[in-house]
Amino acid sequence: VAKGRLGPGQMIAVDLDEGIVLEDRAVKDRIAGEQDYAAMTGEFLTLDDLPPAPGDPVVRYPRAELTRRQVAAGQTLEDMELILSPMVEGGKEAIGSMGDDTPLAVISDKPRLISQFFRQNFSQVTNPPIDSLRERHVMSLKTRFGNLANILDVRDQREHVLVLDSPVLTGAMWERLKTHFGRSVAEIDCTFEADGGPERLRAAIQRIRNQAEQAVREGKSELFLTDENVSEDRVAIAGVLAAAAVHTHLVRRGLRSYASINVRTAECLDTHYYAVLIGVGATTVNAYLAEASIADRHARGLFGDLSIEQCLDRHRVAVEEGLLKIISKMGIAVISSYRGGYNFEAVGLSRALVNDLFPGMPAKISGEGYASLHLNAKLRHDTAFDDDIVTLPIGGFYRQRADGETHAYSAQLMHLLQTAVATDSYSSYLQFSRGVADLPPVYLRDLLQFNFPSEGVPIDQVEAITEIRKRFVTPGMSLGALSPEAHETLAIAMNRIGAKAVSGEGGEDVVR
Repeated sequence: VAKGRLGPGQMIAVDLDEGIVLEDRAVKDRIAGEQDYAAMTGEFLTLDDLPPAPGDPVVRYPRAELTRRQVAAGQTLEDMELILSPMVEGGKEAIGSMGDDTPLAVISDKPRLISQFFRQNFSQVTNPPIDSLRERHVMSLKTRFGNLANILDVRDQREHVLVLDSPVLTGAMWERLKTHFGRSVAEIDCTFEADGGPERLRAAIQRIRNQAEQAVREGKSELFLTDENVSEDRVAIAGVLAAAAVHTHLVRRGLRSYASINVRTAECLDTHYYAVLIGVGATTVNAYLAEASIADRHARGLFGDLSIEQCLDRHRVAVEEGLLKIISKMGIAVISSYRGGYNFEAVGLSRALVNDLFPGMPAKISGEGYASLHLNAKLRHDTAFDDDIVTLPIGGFYRQRADGETHAYSAQLMHLLQTAVATDSYSSYLQFSRGVADLPPVYLRDLLQFNFPSEGVPIDQVEAITEIRKRFVTPGMSLGALSPEAHETLAIAMNRIGAKAVSGEGGEDVVR
């Protein structure tokens, strides 16, 4: 008779034929000894085993064409200076302050990228999130090709498996993959005709789905989706829409496990866009226009003594580190568990669109559908191919600009608030309050108003403020989530007004 408990990752088994109970170590030893699994999982093909890319592996465009493509993809000078350049210069994502004071994409009056309609989910716990740096040995971006057989088949199939270190591809990697897979490749154009209305976008999405299904049924195991054919007459389909359309269609047809979905898109620039692409089903991603932008800036000497290979490598490393950080929000994870998991909430996308392209994804707030997405793409495209366009727009999403996106915390409003607090000036505060009220809608609450009654209740029927305060409570933030000074200040404030202060799971300091 034995007594105990199972720890993390442990198991027990009962062998009815032999009449014995197998403990954790015995179960794993027996299974591990059935086949030479170590040999089966080693010696896979890697990128180094593939033939070199033909021609110049770096994506390049003439300056004028590059600018048009950047404008059509919704990119700005701000994106180049604040997002792309820091990745190349430091090999890391740019550092910025927390928070976002720009309008939600669905209520913005500026065309916004599809990725900005998605909010990343995260594990909402009070203990610190998983650190992808310290937990690197159990987190991985390794991406496999060719492992499409039955997972219960124990035959050695190493010669068919290719393993990449990450889903982030440079132009050279993209070409090497296409050359390696040869006849197994099906390239699908992800653009649609510039003339016409939203029906053009719908028809193009359906065409992509049909071509993907036909290719897989013909034995093509590698689907390569690209919007490179953008021109004055053709508009790019957002990479997120194309990848999701193919992924969901193949899943519904029972064909998704027979093919990989590789996406080459102009819009992809920051790590969030990469995460959304992979989260909706992309196997690999090549941000070819970001690479072309890096090559252009390198040619102009903006990256000092760095070679173009070093620039592209640093950008790739920065994106990979960002992806690890993003997937770690849900705890220990590998990229294959994140792929196609729809680990987002759609904010402001039509529920019909979400049900079609992102089934199962929460969408509490409906909004833009094919008509709005077509309009956004068409506005950017028309601007890009306007004969008067010669430079990138400055932007205004990350920093306040005169003609840029609305910002809730503008310099003028913050100055008014600081003045009101510093001088105890109620008139300055009223100016601040009016300024906030006059802003265009930024948050969902800005679309709401109080429904005041025509006649108020008698004042003697209103509950006393001292009684109302008793129901106030600070959230249960532990000391580890705040500084001791902030924690004590909140507690003092609550004590003074007769409200409650929650210590959080760390408890109160003994001196208090």
